[in-house]
Amino acid sequence: MQQDDAIWDMIGNDKFCSFKVRTKTQNFCRHEFNVTGLCTRQACPLANSQYATIREEKGELVLMQGQCFLYMKVTERAAFPGRVWEKVKLSKNYEKALEQIDENLIYWPRFLRHKCKQRFTKITQYLIRIRKLTLKRQRKLVPLSRKVERREKRKEEKALIAAQLDNAIEKELLDRLKQGTYGDIYNFPVHAFDKAMDQQQEDSQSESEEDEEEEDEEDVGKREFVAEDEVEESDLSDFEEMNKLKASSDEEEEEEAEDDSSDEQESEEEMETEVETKSSKAKGKSPVKGPAPKKTRAYVEIEYEQETEPAAKSKAT
Repeated sequence: MQQDDAIWDMIGNDKFCSFKVRTKTQNFCRHEFNVTGLCTRQACPLANSQYATIREEKGELVLMQGQCFLYMKVTERAAFPGRVWEKVKLSKNYEKALEQIDENLIYWPRFLRHKCKQRFTKITQYLIRIRKLTLKRQRKLVPLSRKVERREKRKEEKALIAAQLDNAIEKELLDRLKQGTYGDIYNFPVHAFDKAMDQQQEDSQSESEEDEEEEDEEDVGKREFVAEDEVEESDLSDFEEMNKLKASSDEEEEEEAEDDSSDEQESEEEMETEVETKSSKAKGKSPVKGPAPKKTRAYVEIEYEQETEPAAKSKAT
């Protein structure tokens, strides 16, 4: 039979224990089944025959699934070291896991129930933080060797110097070719010559465009006087067509005016006949039979304006 008080007297207080960590203020316990992490009589897993705690099975497994287990120890299994601890798998849901703890520790001391819930809450919180940190993008420090950096820098400087030298040689050869130094000798790369010719054409095109823009700007606001003799026959024919169009438009306007006047007269006659019929009905007399007397229309004078065409001057032969 296990004696809890005797075990605590041997390892507790100021006695030696391999799991005890002493500090100036308090003693801590490094035992993996300790529910609080403190070296006290109630929290010691060795000096209590009835004990319960919460553990995570494996760090990697917990990181992937978040699985925790409830471990329980009773006095009846003290004689069987291989079956001392009973393991119960807890649900992934936080509320259901707390209900499982209450069901399995229903007749246990209130201190153990409360500490197991507290430990389970703390484990779930730090596992959530671990998942967030792993999923969050983090900076990765890549070490670089100074020798490699110096080597790469030296290579870049040499490549830059070689490129500048090649450009200078190419430019000098093209200048000599333009001056005719080598005569008919063309033993140099053709693409360099083509490149120079294309560049020269682009420069000439840009210069011609600039000259045209300058000429256009100079002609802005400039006035010139032209003599009548310089007017061409095509211009005169244009004037004649314009006059014909104006005359036809005037005739159409006059016809529209005549139609409007005739419509107004007819409407006036109809109004007069209606007034007469109404007056005869009001007096009780029958209207006079026979054709109605015709009224003479008002005399309208229409004046036609004719524009004389300008006489075209014949060119001197």
